[in-house]
Amino acid sequence: MIRIRRIQLDDPLYPQACALREDVLLSTVGWTMDDYRREMPGREEAAEHYVAVADHPQGERVIACACLLPPQTGETAGKVTQVCVDRQRQGEGVGRRLLTSIEARAFGELALEQLYCHAQVDALPFYERLGWRSSGEEFIEAGIPHRKMTLFEPSAALRPAEGA
Repeated sequence: MIRIRRIQLDDPLYPQACALREDVLLSTVGWTMDDYRREMPGREEAAEHYVAVADHPQGERVIACACLLPPQTGETAGKVTQVCVDRQRQGEGVGRRLLTSIEARAFGELALEQLYCHAQVDALPFYERLGWRSSGEEFIEAGIPHRKMTLFEPSAALRPAEGA
């Protein structure tokens, strides 16, 4: 059984999430988690951390993870970062379940109007299948082509524009 959980930095699953991020995301650009923390100071502490865990004979195993950066004061958009799924579990819908949980938190509990992420170009179809849309031109981040992807809170389209 796969469960989606929100964890804190002191959770016993956090080191597994970091190892997965290093393996799937960071190592492709020559970074470690220490490099990430040094280049993005305070981001780990500011982010909400989510994991997908599966039962294993040796205990729970993190098979996917992602972070949600809540908006800064006065902003209405949160940023989804560090989305990754164990290579052996890709294509099983784990990433979809993880993102759906983050979307529910962002739009339902935090009342955000928008989420965005910087998606690697290879991952665009994944986000598009979930209703995310590309915006802006392709750009290079960490040496890899990316596009900004956005997702708006479903009822935001029904509200009148500000000043209308």
